Parts: sequence; C-alpha cells; structure tokens
Amino acid sequence: MKNAFTIYRNDWIRIFKAPVAAFLIVALMILPSLYAWFNLKASWDPYSNTSGIKIAVTSEDDGAVIRDNSVNIGDEIVASLKENNKLGWEFVSKEKAKQGVRQGDYYASLYIPDDFSAKIATILDDKQVKPEIDYSVNEKLNAIAPKMTSTGASTIVQQVKENFIHTVSESVLSVFNDAGIKLEEELPTIRNIEEKIFALEKEVPKINELGEKVVKLESKFPEINRQAQKILALEAAFPEINEASKNILLLEEKIPELEKVGEGVLLLQEKAPEIQKLGDRVTELDAHFADISEMVTSALSNVEDMQSFLETASGSLEQIEQGINNGKQIADVLPAFMEANGQALDAVGPVYKQNLLLYQKTADAVHQFAASVKAGALTEEEVSKTALTLQAQVQTSIDSLTRSISLFTTLNSATSNGEEALLTEIEDLQALQVNFQQEKEKLQTIKADDEEEASTLMALSQEAIELSTTLIDRYDQQTEPAINRTLEGIKDSAQNAMNDLESAQENIPKLEEIIKNTEESLTFAKEELSKLNANLPKIEKEIHEATNLIQENMDKVMEGINDAANFYKDSFPALKEKLHAAADFVRDDLPAAEEDISKVAAFIENDLPRVEDAVHKAADMVQNELPNLEATLTKTADSIRTFEDEYDLSEIISLLKNDIQQESDFISDPIVLNENSLFPIPNYGSANSPFYTTLSLWVGALLLISLLRVDVRNPEGMYTSNQIYFGRWLTFVTIGLCQSLIVTLGDIFILKAYVAEPVAFVLFSMFISIIFMTIVYTLVSVFGNLGKGLAIIFLVLQLSGSGGTFPIQVAPPFFQTINPFLPFTHAINLLRETVGGMVKETVLFSISMLLVFSAIAFIIALFLKKPLEKGTKKMTEKAKASEIIH
Repeated sequence: MKNAFTIYRNDWIRIFKAPVAAFLIVALMILPSLYAWFNLKASWDPYSNTSGIKIAVTSEDDGAVIRDNSVNIGDEIVASLKENNKLGWEFVSKEKAKQGVRQGDYYASLYIPDDFSAKIATILDDKQVKPEIDYSVNEKLNAIAPKMTSTGASTIVQQVKENFIHTVSESVLSVFNDAGIKLEEELPTIRNIEEKIFALEKEVPKINELGEKVVKLESKFPEINRQAQKILALEAAFPEINEASKNILLLEEKIPELEKVGEGVLLLQEKAPEIQKLGDRVTELDAHFADISEMVTSALSNVEDMQSFLETASGSLEQIEQGINNGKQIADVLPAFMEANGQALDAVGPVYKQNLLLYQKTADAVHQFAASVKAGALTEEEVSKTALTLQAQVQTSIDSLTRSISLFTTLNSATSNGEEALLTEIEDLQALQVNFQQEKEKLQTIKADDEEEASTLMALSQEAIELSTTLIDRYDQQTEPAINRTLEGIKDSAQNAMNDLESAQENIPKLEEIIKNTEESLTFAKEELSKLNANLPKIEKEIHEATNLIQENMDKVMEGINDAANFYKDSFPALKEKLHAAADFVRDDLPAAEEDISKVAAFIENDLPRVEDAVHKAADMVQNELPNLEATLTKTADSIRTFEDEYDLSEIISLLKNDIQQESDFISDPIVLNENSLFPIPNYGSANSPFYTTLSLWVGALLLISLLRVDVRNPEGMYTSNQIYFGRWLTFVTIGLCQSLIVTLGDIFILKAYVAEPVAFVLFSMFISIIFMTIVYTLVSVFGNLGKGLAIIFLVLQLSGSGGTFPIQVAPPFFQTINPFLPFTHAINLLRETVGGMVKETVLFSISMLLVFSAIAFIIALFLKKPLEKGTKKMTEKAKASEIIH
C-alpha cells in the first residue's frame, strides 16, 4: 500500500504544480452539482403553478325542467369553474375552443352540449339517457399537461355527479316518504291479500305435476326431430359410407408408406439451409457470369501468347547451351538470349497465378457437388457420373500441382540462400496436393445416400478452397516479388557469364527446367480454359434457367417442406391413431350399426309423427289451463314469506318516513377521508433531490473517467497493477468526495431543499460517491474504453430502472426485474430516508447492498486487471491509432 499512497501523493503534487490541471479538477468537482441544481430548481413545485395551463370551456346547455323547477347544470358548472383557480379556465365559443386546442393556444377543451340538463332529467323517465361532456386534449404539447387537464375534467364530472346524486336522492327520498305514509294506510288490505295467496298456493303442486312432465317432453321434440332427420340421412348415406370404409381400410394399409414419406420430408427439412445456400450460390454465379466469360476468354488468349514466348525461349536456350559447351562467344550469346526471351521468363508468374485460379475452381466444383449429395438433391446415377468427371478434373490439378512444386523447387535452388516466400509457397502447394489426393479418393467411393462421406468431402473441399484463396491472396504481395527476384538473379548470372562460365553452365539446366515446367503449366491451363470456354454458353443457359427457377419457387418449396414437416411431426401421429380407430370400427362395429340404424329409421318414418301430435295436444291443454298463474302465484307467495322472514313491514314504513335532507346529504357524500402523512416533504423539488443528487454523483464519475487517466507511468515496472489501481483510485475518490460535498451542501443551503436529516444526507452522499466512483473507475481501469461504454450503459439502464421519478411498479416488466440489482435503486432509497425521515432497517439494507456492489468492483479489479492488462492496453493503442479516440 506504500506505493499506492506514493502514486496518490504524486497525483496531487502534479495537480497543484499545473494551474490548468488544478482549475480543471475544481471544475470537475463543481460541474455535477450544476446538473442536479438546475434540474431540481426547474421542477421545484410544478403543481403550484397549474393556473397557467389554459383549458377552454364552452357551455351551450339549454337547461331543463324537473318537477316544475328549471335547472341549468351547464351554467352551474361554469359558475363553479370561475371560482376555481387550480387550472387556467377560459370561457370561449365552441369554434374558438376547437381552433385553440388545434393550434396549441389551449391544452384542452370542455364542451357541454345543449341537451346536457335535459338528459340528466331523464332520471325520472322510463328510459334514462346519460349526459355527455366532450373533452378534447392536444397531447403533443406536453407529456404531463394532458394528465393535469384530465384530472380537471374528472373533477368537473365528479362535481356534477355529487350534485346530481344529492338532487336525485332528495327527490327519491321524498317519494319514499310519501310511499311510507301511503303504505301505512293500506297495511290491513295487504294482510288480507297475503292470506288469500297462501291458501291458493297449497293447490299448485298437484296442478303442476302433470303439466311439467308434458311441457318438458314437448320442449324436447325439436331436438328429437333434428336427431331423427340425421338418422334418416345417415341411413340414406350408408352406401357411400360403405364405399368410404373400403378407402379407410386401404388408407390404413398405406400408413407405412406414408411414414416413409414423412421421414423423407423431415430429412429434406434438415437439408433446407444447405439447399437455400446452394440456390444463393447459383443466383450469385448467374449475376456475374458475363464477367466470368470475359475472364476465361482473356485468360485463354494470354495462355496462347505465353506458349509462343516459351517455344521461342526453348529453341534459343538450346543454342545457348550448345554455345556454352563449345565455349564460343559466351559473353555475347547468353545476355542476348536473356534480352530476347525475357518475356518467356516473365510469363512464369502469370501462368502460375492462372493455375491457382483453376485449382480454386476445381475445389469449388467439388464443394458444390458434396453439398448437393448431402442435401439429397442428386440420384445415384447423377452422383456416379459427376464424381467420375470431378475425379479427372482433380487428377489434372494434382498433376499441375506436381509441376508447380517442381517449378518453385527449381526457382528456389537458383538462389544462394533460397527464398523464404518460395519455401512457404512450396509447403502450401504440397498441402493442397495432398488435399486433392484425399478428395479424389472420396470421389471414388461416394454414394448418393452417404451423408457422412459427403460431409467429409465438403470439409476437404472447403479446406482446398481456403488454401487456394490464401495462395491467390498472397500472390501479388509475396509470391510474385519472390519469383521476380529469383528470375532477376538468374538473368544477372547470365549477364555476368563472361566472368563466370561455370555459373552460367549451372543455371542453363535450371532455366530449361523452369521453361519446361512453365510450358507444362500452360498446357494444363490451356486445356482447362478451352474446355471451360467451349461449355460456357451451355453452362450460362443452364445457370440462368436454374436461377429463374430458384427465384420463382424457392420460397414456395421451403414453405411447402416446412408445412409438410410440421404436419408430419404435429398432426400425423394423432391422425394415424384416428385412422386405426376408424378402421377398427369399420371392421368390427359398422355392420351391426347399420342394422340398428335401419330399425330406428323405420320407427321414425312410421310411428314418430303420431307420437309427436299427441304430445303437442297435451302440452297445449296444460299451457291453456295453467297460463302463468301458477308460476306467478308461487313466486308471489315465496316473496311474501321471504320478505316477512327478513323484514318487518312496520319497521320499513318507519325507515321510509325519515329526515329527507339529512339522508340526501349522506348519500351524495358518504365518506370522510382523513389524510395522514407519515414522512411529509413540503415540495416536489425536495422530494426529487435524492434522485438528482444520486444522478449527479454518477455523472461526476463519468466526467472524471472521460477526462482523467486511469493508468500511471510505470518506469522499469516499479509499480504492480494493484498498486496502480488503488493509487489512482484514491485520487478519483478524493475528487468524488468533493463533488458530493458541493452538491449536497448546495441542495441544502443554495436551493433550500427540505432535508429531515442533513448530516446523514451529506455523509451518505459521500458514501454513495465512493461506491459509484469505485464502480465506474474499476470498469475503465480493467476494461479501458469498453469500460467507459459499460458505465454509460449502466447510467441509461438506471435512469429507467431505478424508480427515481415514477414508481417502479408502473415501469415495464424488464425494468421491474433489474430494479433490485441497480446501484441507483439503493442509493436513491438511502438518500430518501435522510430527506423524509429515516427507518433503520431500510437504511441498513441500502448500505449493505451498496457495499456489495463495491465489493464486486474490487473483486473484478483484483482478479481481472492484471490478466486483462495487456489486452486492454492493446485495444487502447488500436483506438488511439484511429486518431479520433484518446
């Protein structure tokens, strides 16, 4: 820890020695507090200034007459709003209100129609119609204002409801009072009617017994007839049923074949990605076929030119060799040959590159063939025929590779020390040759249904494609310069032939071998390109037709395969069971069922009409003699008994004759709400100070890691990674503590925010600053620029998921889930306790959770900083190399 404190001391010495740095540090201490103060002041007490929110009010109510009393509830609403200053009510015409809301002059409008009071008066009619108030709001002006205006509108509606309930209840209670007086006068008559109803009721059971049975039977006859018609239809359809049953038995026999088809569909679905990939490759090839045709024609022309050069060089070389052997004119003849036949030697590189492209083409052809076999897209005959063709093509490439390897071996031996690039090229060519040999062996044994062999061949051909691509990519930068250097060496040796005849004699065989290999490579290239050029029109036509077919039908084919596979997996098992069950029924039960249905059908046709006619007559008699009297009589008697068991009629009369005004007041406003605030906070700004203070501390930490370095110059490795971490951490924490002091003291003494426990508010803010600074500093110290991004992501998540402004219960499920795991959540809760009044259990829980976050940060630093140090440094250097990220 001594070295850590040394780093900390040196940081502050350097800060105080540089006035600009000191000024910047002081600014970083103050800036976060400005973020909190301005936000708190802007939202200090918004609900005390709602009178500036303009709402247009229009009343066109014509009024109504209720029991000889004229009322105009619209005018009453307007009068009450004129005394209400909670919102900015403005009383204007309907058109002005509509235009004002549209243009943003008013946040909302209330329109009371001309029939408002008339509809309220329908309470005394047989049919009631609810009155309406049209409420329009311009929600785009502000997110909160519509909620305030909606509350104002709801208040108006509630006020109308209360007045309406009071008026109606007063009227109803007046009616009840009159009813109570009248009921008391008619009480003897009511008692006499009760006795007669009870006497008549005793005879009802005997009358009902027979009538209920007849009516019950009659009620079932429509259903009986419907079922009877189904039975007759079923009997008529039995010939068709018997014919269909034969098909069911035949279908049951075909189930094994259907299962085999289903398994094939599932297999085809598994191969769908490969089929689609193959289709994409064909489409891409069709789009670029013109370029391919032009490239092949050009390559063939180049090969023919190169062959002409090599023939000339070969003839000249024989003369040079003869001249050298005779020892005549060596100094003049050999340089002249090199000058005359330089184009032949210069053809070595382009010919080799052309061969590389052909190797790649061979590997790609094998890969497409293997993919088609694996996808099951080829028959056995097609597989066999294509495999034979590809074997010949692969063997040709193997022979060409042998010549290429020999060529590069000769070139490499022509230099005194050898070329490393040529050695690498020889190794890769040998690897490609081995690969082609393995492909050839697989092509000799592959079958149409051999998915494993197809997968192996695909892997080999993919490896060959990658090898040939590597050779092609490397050609321009490495291989061609190496070839040219070697050839230049041979040319230089030839130019100096007068001084070194022996060296010239040694290089002549090498030149012969180079030209020979080049000639053979050109022969291979010409043969392959000639074949390809001859087949190009046919290939282009086939590819174009295949592309059109793929583009038109691929989606339908894939959709059909998926639908068929889903049906086989999901529906076919159940269908199979049902089919077996149906077949069992056809074999075992259908003949007996046919016989029984024939008997029932005979009864329906001959006897059922007479039975139905008799039942209708009986039911009609019961219904005519016992119209609704029995049910009404029973219900009335039961109601009387129930009423007398539960209520005392004299007591009801007494209740109906109570005080009308007192009961009406109670009904319109039956509840008294007693409000009790456990932790009162006088204004909105003070209530928000925990959130904005917490937010400013995190923002302060982000400012520090954005402007200050987390690494330390470490000459000769005198500090360990942990010492650097803790040394610079002390510097960051010190600045963070100053930030927390400034913002909290400013909340209390500048903004005059209400804080129940000011000392705890300051101390807990300092504690939170240490936690936040530890988290943010650790992210950047361990992960570099990636850590800065993570710190910003945490800020965004915490703004929405901490419940700082709105209750977390109204947030989406995702934010409710992450809420307990965010440092903001517990930091805000801790500061809320100091603002409103502290509860010991909540304070301890919040502190313990923040300590857990701090412990996690220290564990990450101790265990990951050193292992990730090199990677983080490398990533930082790459970022700096962009000259836009520091």
